[in-house]
Amino acid sequence: MSRYARPPMPARARASRSESWFLSRDRDFHDPMLARLLRGIADELAQHGLQMVLFAPQSAGDFERLEQYLLGGHVDAVLLLALHESDSLPARLQANGIPTVFGGRPSSLHEVSYVAVDNHAGGRAATEHLIEMGRKRIAHIAGPRELSVAGERFQGFREAMCNAALRSDLVEHGEVDRDGGEIAMSRLLANGDTIDAVFAATDAMAAGAMWALQVLGRRVPDDVAVIGFDDSPIAATTQPPLTSVRQPAEEMGREMTKLVLSLPSTRDQVPYQLILSPKLAVRESTLVTRSTATPGNANWWTRGDSNP
Repeated sequence: MSRYARPPMPARARASRSESWFLSRDRDFHDPMLARLLRGIADELAQHGLQMVLFAPQSAGDFERLEQYLLGGHVDAVLLLALHESDSLPARLQANGIPTVFGGRPSSLHEVSYVAVDNHAGGRAATEHLIEMGRKRIAHIAGPRELSVAGERFQGFREAMCNAALRSDLVEHGEVDRDGGEIAMSRLLANGDTIDAVFAATDAMAAGAMWALQVLGRRVPDDVAVIGFDDSPIAATTQPPLTSVRQPAEEMGREMTKLVLSLPSTRDQVPYQLILSPKLAVRESTLVTRSTATPGNANWWTRGDSNP
């Protein structure tokens, strides 16, 4: 885990009065990680006697009202998720001295504060786990090309495959849902390449891939091992239970809140960043020997640990 040197806590954050906080999100609420992240934010705010206002802009009018609200003195700080690359809101918040922290690393903004998960390391760890399980013909079901986190996980996959001198071109892109994983897996199988493992960019995609494999009589994990990313509730409901890279969503929410509490209300804010390390939750979808894991439960390990 990489940590910032957190600046001194300003008087604003030390005050015991109730304040209004703001979380902005321009995506839908189907992300299984969102509830965990919000729980972390809410828990940390509650310790300081603070409140959160949640806003989910969808239209141009929503964004216009959002900017007016944020810049109108109604909030003391802002936590931002999934902002459009072209959005001018971060610069306007900074110009008005409103402390702002991003959830996730903005791909085109550098002088900003953020807390992110190391998606590259997670993709590499997932692939290295499959390699350590003896898999050689590993495919990757990647998310959309325009999604930066999907690209980071893809690059982690490629790095691990290249380090092991294994073929890294068995790749299909798809939407980050179950249908996207099923369609991508079907395309991989239709190409006629022999595949003995799959790393999918999300758990939902992995579940779709497992379905496509099992429909065609491929056994998971005996014939094809499958690993996902997120360690969402989906991972414990697949058959067999899904090995996945766990995102520390609650910790991310808490750290975002701690960081934004520590930032001063000035225009010349020094950016601080924190990168959180993901872990592997190893379940039966990658373990041929069933006795090594209890169904539905996870054996936890990180890079550098011995194999489960």
